[in-house]
Amino acid sequence: MLNEREIESCYLGQFIPVHYHHNMLMDENRMHSFKAAIHYAVKPGARVLELGGGTGVLSFFAAQQASKVYCVEFNPDMVREARKFLALNRNGDRVDVIHADAFQYLPPEPVDVVICEMIHVGMLREKQVEMIESFKRRYLARFGGPLPVFLPEAVIMAAQPLQQEYDFEGFHAPIVQFQPTNVIHPGTTELAAPGVYAILDFNQPVGMDIAWEGRFLVEKGGRLNALRFITKNVLSIVEERGTTIDWLNHYMALPLAQPLDVQAGDIVQVSFAYRAGGSIPSLEATMRAELVARFEDDARVPAETACA
Repeated sequence: MLNEREIESCYLGQFIPVHYHHNMLMDENRMHSFKAAIHYAVKPGARVLELGGGTGVLSFFAAQQASKVYCVEFNPDMVREARKFLALNRNGDRVDVIHADAFQYLPPEPVDVVICEMIHVGMLREKQVEMIESFKRRYLARFGGPLPVFLPEAVIMAAQPLQQEYDFEGFHAPIVQFQPTNVIHPGTTELAAPGVYAILDFNQPVGMDIAWEGRFLVEKGGRLNALRFITKNVLSIVEERGTTIDWLNHYMALPLAQPLDVQAGDIVQVSFAYRAGGSIPSLEATMRAELVARFEDDARVPAETACA
């Protein structure tokens, strides 16, 4: 009999279809960024743990320099896929693919780097935050400090007011939309600059609850009927160059239950709250936008905006 967390995990990212993992292999931006970050973070002879290995590709990248990689995967279909693919690739024999629950697994020895690519926009659905925090507690109890380097090292999240088109051949349907980051979206109008609402540093304790209330200066008038959520993953911090290796998730646009007509110069206040790893509807249910000041009003309130 599955317990409550195990039942939930079947829906929240643990058993996503095999073809979804294949699509990730074909995402050149994702693949290039992770390869570069792993090449930087994993030093020759290092020992590496990957939590949620999928096809095993990130463990493969690590194995090109690591002496040993422990690749933990809960889905038996993906365990078979990873073992099959790694057997075809150079240094694949350095990777031990382990069929286990990453919430319970610890490596037999201390490791230098932990890779955990359970990343959804806004840290929703998949259990990355909960997984890393659980791992930290169990690892310190068994091995003591210091903790390994985590990849990604941090996550920066932002929100942006939108006017979003929801007409589909005459059928009006306000739905969640995932948008590539490097193309123009004809049905999307950006009404204000993005505002950063959370920064998660995995080298520090990270809480599960995320809540934000912030103000935006409207730059273009329209109907504020959606919020875009932006998630930038800081995969590795290159200290000697003062730079980072990043990967930007696809944008996620969520419809507002109560749209708001705005004009340039208006100040709007946006609020929402959710739990890391929670469902998309749980975030949608809390999203609010209200007008704070009209452009013509004498009282001007500074907007809290920043680019992600």
